[in-house]
Amino acid sequence: MARRTLQSKPKLPYLTDSHIEEEAALLLAEFGNKHGQVLAPPIPIDDIVDVYLRLRIEMNDLQNLFGVGDVHGALWVNQRRVEVDMSLDPEVFPAMRGRYHFTLAHEAGHWRLHRRLFQRKANQLSLLPEGAERPEYVCRSTDRNPIEIQANKFAAALLMPREMVKRAWHEQHGGMDPIYLDDLRAVHRQIQSSQLFQRFGCKPDDDKVTDEELLADASRPLADIFEVSPDAMRIRLEGMQFLLRKKEPTLF
Repeated sequence: MARRTLQSKPKLPYLTDSHIEEEAALLLAEFGNKHGQVLAPPIPIDDIVDVYLRLRIEMNDLQNLFGVGDVHGALWVNQRRVEVDMSLDPEVFPAMRGRYHFTLAHEAGHWRLHRRLFQRKANQLSLLPEGAERPEYVCRSTDRNPIEIQANKFAAALLMPREMVKRAWHEQHGGMDPIYLDDLRAVHRQIQSSQLFQRFGCKPDDDKVTDEELLADASRPLADIFEVSPDAMRIRLEGMQFLLRKKEPTLF
């Protein structure tokens, strides 16, 4: 007689960044084979989620539903439903279009990478009132759990495909050289000095602008092209080493 063994709960698989990139590229290719190749940004994430993955997209007051202020989206696996918080509705708040797109891509990442691991976690159950229909994934902007980090990486790779970003960078800057934070700060200081001197005859307080603000401003042109937020594009460009915070010393 065969010996029966207890099955343990599935664990979150370790996925390398390259594997996540490949999964995102595969999804985009599958969509292209069926609905037309996507050759340039922005990526049609609404169609990928709704038409290809057949996940129903709805807007809802998720922050009120879950009682916390940083919920952007949720995925109901069995119901094949994605809900996005109404504060990100691009029809009402056009400035939130980038965050809306990233939220959809994030939920697509959960569907693609994690839908077989949809057992509920205790910290997610506590977000919902008793008797409520519970989603398998509740996505909060402050959540740094590994499963959320994987979904974020998938979303970045899907919305900002590596080769498209390279082409866009070359078109914007005439080459593939990176831009350094020190250079951005020097240009900012020069512009501010000129403007303030012309208006008030004084020098700027350069400490008021943060590194993240400078890098986000440098990312904005490509962010507009890809229809993502400047912060999302900043993280992608830093990951691809087009934006660098420090210059490495050289021997020459």
